Amino acid sequence: MTTGTGLLPHQRAKILPTVVLLVGALYCLVPVAWVVVAATKSSGELFSTFTFAPGTGLLDNLRDLFSYGDGRFLLWAANSALYAVVGSAASTLISTLAGYAMAKYDFRGRTLLFYAILAGVLVPGMTLAIPQYLIMSETNLVGSYWSVLLPSLISPFGIYLARVYALSSVPDATLEAARIDGASEYRIFGAIGLPMMLPGMVTIFMLQFVGTWNNFLLPYIMLSDESRFPITVGLYTLLAKGSSEPALYGIAIVGAAVSVIPLIALLLFLQRFWRLDLLSGGLKG
Repeated sequence: MTTGTGLLPHQRAKILPTVVLLVGALYCLVPVAWVVVAATKSSGELFSTFTFAPGTGLLDNLRDLFSYGDGRFLLWAANSALYAVVGSAASTLISTLAGYAMAKYDFRGRTLLFYAILAGVLVPGMTLAIPQYLIMSETNLVGSYWSVLLPSLISPFGIYLARVYALSSVPDATLEAARIDGASEYRIFGAIGLPMMLPGMVTIFMLQFVGTWNNFLLPYIMLSDESRFPITVGLYTLLAKGSSEPALYGIAIVGAAVSVIPLIALLLFLQRFWRLDLLSGGLKG
């Protein structure tokens, strides 16, 4: 039965969720659109033209970005890649090992440990920055690459995701059959558990990579040597200097736009490893 608007009841019920999704999409995409448009503007156009009107200074901004400080932006990008790739790979492996163990092995304190990890998921990373700094200071690692890498190795949320995925994607019967055949636990994990958990590992790696690549507070607290800054802290220093050198605003903005490209490329590359059962596995867990 239709109403005066010509819509069926189930069609009208979809209007509100659609509107909410559209508003959320605009909320997320408008800042991205602003950065992309602003990256095309020269210093003069940035403050004198309409916000979303394209400019004519994109090539000049790119040239200034890559020539700033004798290639300082490329150094910052290399540092970000180091922190993100190494930290995310190690964190993914640790999360996979821990999640698999809590899902497939029965040991004393397993439930308590799992709830402790869930509590860790609820703790904002910002509240851990100062304690992490104090720990690194006691070990004389402040200012080194390790001061940024080590705190990122343990991810409570990554361990939680790995446990959920291991519960749903690695059948206990398959593991028991391998044990009956005489396979060791290391071989079972490497030959059976690890391949089955690959889509979950890809998700964990992606989340860790994005979080580490965009991390600002931890490296800002830990590092004082500009040659070890990631992109986030490096661009912040450009903005801080922009009050005395307005030209640096344009460099910082185009740098922010360029820094998103590796994340997009990584997402496009990793999506081939995802399967639909990743979602269903998460729901079942």
